[in-house]
Amino acid sequence: MLVSERQLTSEQSRKVSTTIREEIARRRISRLELAERARISISTLEKALAGRRPFTLATTIRLEEALGVTLRNGGNGHADSVSANGIAPDDLGAYARRSVLWIEGTYLTLRPSFGEPGALYAYRTDIVWDDSQSSLIFRESERLDSDFTQYGSVAVPNQSGHIYLVTNRHGQFRLITVSRPTITGEMHGILTTLLAGRGSQLTPIAAPIAFVPLQSIPDAGFGRIASDHALHDRYQLLLRRTLDEPFAMFLPVA
Repeated sequence: MLVSERQLTSEQSRKVSTTIREEIARRRISRLELAERARISISTLEKALAGRRPFTLATTIRLEEALGVTLRNGGNGHADSVSANGIAPDDLGAYARRSVLWIEGTYLTLRPSFGEPGALYAYRTDIVWDDSQSSLIFRESERLDSDFTQYGSVAVPNQSGHIYLVTNRHGQFRLITVSRPTITGEMHGILTTLLAGRGSQLTPIAAPIAFVPLQSIPDAGFGRIASDHALHDRYQLLLRRTLDEPFAMFLPVA
């Protein structure tokens, strides 16, 4: 048996399982999300947590990397000393937490509807600091198409003056590039993703996107906002700023 395939003892597996359950509850993440972060199957995670199979060393190490804690000594220490320093990894911009406090918050997120001409799509995005990853992360909610809800890392490099919300699922990327917040806290930019078509068809697509502090819109509504919706004109003005200022540009084909 390879070292990476070595199984933990029953007692070790029980302690690892307990710590993982505590971390899932504390962070309020799903088991599926944890499995994706750790690059293991949800079936493997479920069976190990249920005690139907022991954890292997390889699986435990991947879970430690995903959670940022050491599971094999009871979860008392961070896997990476960077977490204790409050500094993001170099590939996210090496920013300190105190330098990005002004980005943290809950945002109304607006983009054109991909399925209904003239309509807008509105949902919620939370940007918060995650100690386990020692960086800002984002998480979407209030989406009609909940199966496509995104979450990921936030990069804030000094050089470009922009903010990047990056989703990476098994090498499949979605990228949002937005400006630093305006004086009113809005962020505007471009969403680059894949449009789901018939069957398994996926088509690259880009669209303007706007993040508006949710507290500034107490009557905010979510979902598909049709042209006759009471909030449509207000949302349209906010999204139009992306192109009118311009915070982003879309070049026509000659």
